[in-house]
Amino acid sequence: MDTGTFRGIITFLVLVSFLGITWWAYSKRRKPDFDEAANLPFADDDERPQDASAAAREPDTRDAESRTDKGDKNT
Repeated sequence: MDTGTFRGIITFLVLVSFLGITWWAYSKRRKPDFDEAANLPFADDDERPQDASAAAREPDTRDAESRTDKGDKNT
């Protein structure tokens, strides 16, 4: 097998992969999921579905507290 044949096979595999991903992304079965994901920035906080791990987390206040500790303390 020479280099040209190898490159042709790789090109064919990349083309098939691209067409498969394109078909998957534009299939009618995926449209409701993509529409919901597209509208997430516009949803209110109380209307967003949250998983259990996201609800259990507390806000990280380390950065906010460390910012107050910085600066000139003599003023």
